[in-house]
Amino acid sequence: MSKRLSPQLQHITEDACCETHLEPIQLFCDVDQITLCSKCFQSQEHKHHTVCGIQEAAENYRKLFQEILNTSREKLEAAKSILTDEQERMAMIQEEEQNFKKMIESEYSMRLRLLDEECELNLQRQQECTSDLNLREGLLNQVIQLATELEEMFQEMLQRLSHVGRENMKKLKESEARVSEQICSLQKLTTELEKKCGEDALALLKNAKYSLERSKSLLLERLEPAHIIDLSLCHIRGFSSMFRVLQRHLTLDPETAHPCLALSEDLRTVKLRHGQQDGAGDPGRLDFSAMVLAAESFTSGRHYWEVDVEKATRWQVGIFHGSADTKGSTARASGEKVLLTGSVMGTEWTLWVFPPLKRLFLKKKLDTVGVFLDYEHGQISFYNVTETSLIYSFSHCAFQGALRPVFSLCIPNGDTSPDSLTISPQHGPSCDAAVSP
Repeated sequence: MSKRLSPQLQHITEDACCETHLEPIQLFCDVDQITLCSKCFQSQEHKHHTVCGIQEAAENYRKLFQEILNTSREKLEAAKSILTDEQERMAMIQEEEQNFKKMIESEYSMRLRLLDEECELNLQRQQECTSDLNLREGLLNQVIQLATELEEMFQEMLQRLSHVGRENMKKLKESEARVSEQICSLQKLTTELEKKCGEDALALLKNAKYSLERSKSLLLERLEPAHIIDLSLCHIRGFSSMFRVLQRHLTLDPETAHPCLALSEDLRTVKLRHGQQDGAGDPGRLDFSAMVLAAESFTSGRHYWEVDVEKATRWQVGIFHGSADTKGSTARASGEKVLLTGSVMGTEWTLWVFPPLKRLFLKKKLDTVGVFLDYEHGQISFYNVTETSLIYSFSHCAFQGALRPVFSLCIPNGDTSPDSLTISPQHGPSCDAAVSP
């Protein structure tokens, strides 16, 4: 690079002279990061270096330091936010682990009850067909074996849950320590940069490039939260064959259908009417007010039904407790709901349960949802029928009055939607005497 001298050498307020030539220091060599007098400037050593006035060099570096200071402050705030989030996540995953443990225990109790009921059902069938005591004893032994396998399976689930919980806590604690260390470094850097920006020209230029590069390297360190395993991925596998016995024949109630919904002749499929969409809504808001209730209601007992959601991108299924006002042209529902919500946004597939609103993680898009209701035990469970696994379960609910299955589709904002939900046909109970967990 050729020499570049500032056209106007600004006055240097510092009482500084060149140690070699005893001349006033007026220039700064950016390559060697040293101050120069006029005689130093004329030497061969700095012939091809970039040289400018001290004040000009100081202002250039002051601007760079100020930019890095602003970035450092922003990153410090981001690091503090991540630290707060990590500490909150530690408390949250402990609570989630306890909730998931209760869900596993509740599912185990329910499966065991259904296994006992299935055993009684098969014993009754056997007595109607034969009085062979050996067959009866064999059936009882089979039930004992299945109950043992069921207990072992759920114990394994609890152990896996505990292991994932410990690993998640370990990662979060390591992240907390790492982010805390980064916060200390950023606080120290911010203090140094604030001091640097307030220094006079000569002090600011001392080791300026080194300080600049060191500051940049500290800011290049990545700030990111710990990657932990979502507990909802610890699927509870298995499916009670009693669900087929408890499966109910459901139909949709036209009197409760939202005006933008169209029902099939057999009252098992619901879809959005063409031309009924409201395009004036908020495009960022999902409107699930297009709901319809089942004609059937439950005030006791255990019930199971399945819903085909494969042709829907935004849907809700669950149970409803309250009243449906069908007066006028709009069916309005006011009451409590327990819901599973599915939504596809581009390539992202998400599930939510309510209440309270909680996001779940599933690797694959759902095709069929199974819903199980145990009125007396206050349990409502959602299942992935294709994968034969539990999605989420609510237990210890205080049900009162009639409960009705509910189905909702999201009203699109302006665009026509082909979404539809279909209640799966009822499957008859198995005729053989085999028992399964």
